[in-house]
Amino acid sequence: MARRFTEPELVIATHNPGKLREIAELLEPFGTKVFSAGALGLPEPVEDGETFLANAEIKARAAVAASGKPALSDDSGLAVAALGGRPGIHSARWAGPEKDFDMAMERVMSEVGDGSRRAHFVAALALCWPDGHLEMFEGTVHGDLVWPPRGDRGFGYDPMFVPDGYQITFGEFVPADKHDISHRADAFAKLVAACFET
Repeated sequence: MARRFTEPELVIATHNPGKLREIAELLEPFGTKVFSAGALGLPEPVEDGETFLANAEIKARAAVAASGKPALSDDSGLAVAALGGRPGIHSARWAGPEKDFDMAMERVMSEVGDGSRRAHFVAALALCWPDGHLEMFEGTVHGDLVWPPRGDRGFGYDPMFVPDGYQITFGEFVPADKHDISHRADAFAKLVAACFET
């Protein structure tokens, strides 16, 4: 049985403003006050796990250790079939130190070439308490890559990803609609059902 989250405050273990905005909006109905690791000046830990779940755990535990408050982290990325699942856990690294996702999207399409454009996003969530208790959840959404990228909403690889059953990219989605179907929404639905809903 998962532990219920009843604390009034939660650190979101991210320095990514787009990710923070999505997570804060998903948590808004529960009245939890959220702070980002970036706003609190917490250092970014070395993410040397071999899976999304492992990296999410590293970030959550580091934020708890640095803040003394419960923390929620997200590790997410794009897995491309033709690239054997890459960039995967290295999705942010492909954008370089400047977080240049235009460059990262160009690299993806250059490496895919004439290969399959099937891909999926993965989001892993880790919710950690100061006593060390941890709950983890993973969500996915499948779709196809398009080129050139379309839309200026979302962040990261969103402008090149069309989810199954739709004709528009995540970069073209109204944020509320993306929240209904994204990989993060899938993981959040599992988190909320386990830890937030009464």
